[in-house]
Amino acid sequence: MSDLMREQRLQIMLTEQELAAIDDWRFATRMPTRAAAVRELLKRGLAAEGFANALAGEKSQDFGVLSKDNGNATGASKSP
Repeated sequence: MSDLMREQRLQIMLTEQELAAIDDWRFATRMPTRAAAVRELLKRGLAAEGFANALAGEKSQDFGVLSKDNGNATGASKSP
């Protein structure tokens, strides 16, 4: 068992569709928990390159899990 202590909590709000996309990915990749799946997605996102930085004036609502045009999960941190 890991000696890692997770003492910090991160709370985010998602739409039903965004949560379904995360859960679908979780089951497809056989992740043991939703939290483990989110940590793995964060790890992959932090390691990813080639994405634009947020522009001045952009708001939290400008970023999402799903693409606005087709509702599919995207590999980018920002919806196109």
